[in-house]
Amino acid sequence: MSAGGPNAGPRSPGEVARAGAVAAPPTQLPGATPGLVRRLAAFVYEGVLLFGVTMIAGLVYAGLTQQRHALQGRIGLMAFLFGVFGIYFVWFWSHGGQTVAMKAWHIRLVTATGAPVSRARATLRFLLSWLWILPAPAAVYAAGLHGQGAIAGTMIAGVLAYAALARLRPDRQFWHDTVCGTRLIDWRPVRPPKAKSRG
Repeated sequence: MSAGGPNAGPRSPGEVARAGAVAAPPTQLPGATPGLVRRLAAFVYEGVLLFGVTMIAGLVYAGLTQQRHALQGRIGLMAFLFGVFGIYFVWFWSHGGQTVAMKAWHIRLVTATGAPVSRARATLRFLLSWLWILPAPAAVYAAGLHGQGAIAGTMIAGVLAYAALARLRPDRQFWHDTVCGTRLIDWRPVRPPKAKSRG
């Protein structure tokens, strides 16, 4: 007599597969949101790295356009840098979710469900992330400020004010991440277990 009982007949391959299938594990939520101070530190570090990227891109642009003066082709240079920054961020965010600065501070970009970020979503986040920067220059222009100290102070205040808006959200994510369906999570490398000493 078979283990299935007297009424158990031969089963189809589909029934066998369903009977032997293992239940899929529940979807795991992304890791904890990094602290605001750590995200700002990564933001500052990113700015330092982008300074080098800007210098190299400026030299390339000057060579391609035969630029002889800093004010010559300024709008074209700004558009070129915007494209270079876009390639930089979109490539890193869609290939592992981390720029160099984000790796240094153990921060990773994922979707709201914890999946890797697509190129289209990374592009959308790049465009929306300019909310960090644009309000401050707009305020400087509207106020007619010309002093370097006033401009720098307004820029810093604008960045900090926008970052502080994350505290209004229960998940502490930035608003541009909420709009484009992404989130920043804590992402630390897994360390191999230490070998036990003998003797």
